[in-house]
Amino acid sequence: MGLFSKPIKTLDDLFVHTLQDIYYAENQIVKNLPTMAEEATEPELKTAFQHHLTETQEHVRRLEQVFQMHGQPVKGVTCQAMDGILAEAKDIISDCDDPEVRDAAMLSAAQAVEHYEITRYGSLIAYARQLGRADCATVLEHTLEEEKSADQKLTRIAGMSVNRHAAA
Repeated sequence: MGLFSKPIKTLDDLFVHTLQDIYYAENQIVKNLPTMAEEATEPELKTAFQHHLTETQEHVRRLEQVFQMHGQPVKGVTCQAMDGILAEAKDIISDCDDPEVRDAAMLSAAQAVEHYEITRYGSLIAYARQLGRADCATVLEHTLEEEKSADQKLTRIAGMSVNRHAAA
C-alpha cells in the first residue's frame, strides 16, 4: 500500500484506484502533448498530436463524469508507469539531434503511452461490467476506441512517413 493511498480490498476499490491512476496519467498527457506537437517536424505527426490533445482533454472530462456517476471525488493518484514512460521519452527525445529521428522517437513514445492507456481502459471496462456499472463502462468504451484509433493512426504515420524519413 502506498504511503497516502487507502488499502485496495475490493474490486470497487480497485476500480476507483485505476480511475484515479488513469486520471492522473491523462492529465500528464495533456501537459506533454503541446510540446510534442510543437517539436514535431512531420506535418501529419504534428496534426495527430494536436488532434489527440483535443481528444485527451475530452478523456479527462469523461473520467470526471465516471467519478461522478460512481459517487467518487475526482482525484488522481500518481501513476508511476506514466511518469516513467514520459521521463524515458524526454530522455530519448533530448538525445536526438536529427529532427526526423526525433519525430520517430516521439511517435514511439506516444505509442507507449497509447498502449498503457489501452490496458487501463480495458481493465476499467471489465471492472465496471463486473460491478454492474454498465453506465460507466459505456462512457469508458468511447475513450478506449479513441485510444485504439490513435494507436492505429500513429502506426500508419510511422510506416508511411516518419520511420522512412528517419532512416534516410
